[in-house]
Amino acid sequence: MYIALLAYTAPRNEVDYALAEHAEWLRTHFSRGLFLVSGKGDIDHDQVILTRPCVRGKLDAVLATDPLVIQRLAHYTVIEFSATRTAHEFHAINEALAS
Repeated sequence: MYIALLAYTAPRNEVDYALAEHAEWLRTHFSRGLFLVSGKGDIDHDQVILTRPCVRGKLDAVLATDPLVIQRLAHYTVIEFSATRTAHEFHAINEALAS
């Protein structure tokens, strides 16, 4: 699994113009099943995405298509981790990790 941390590299007023496209991009990858959770981050990371396990190259390719990245308004830092315990609400992920 991965945590993708998005940091804006441009002033917020410039980022705001691309947020609708970014939101549509997120919807696409949620509907395709890659993204599990997304939301606002802390001071250092403006947004956070939790993904399903996948090949790292696939994730990198998907993140490169984010309109915020294409327009050079933000960049991602990715943290890979192996989930060994999850809450009951993530039961389907537990099963995927066990196989």
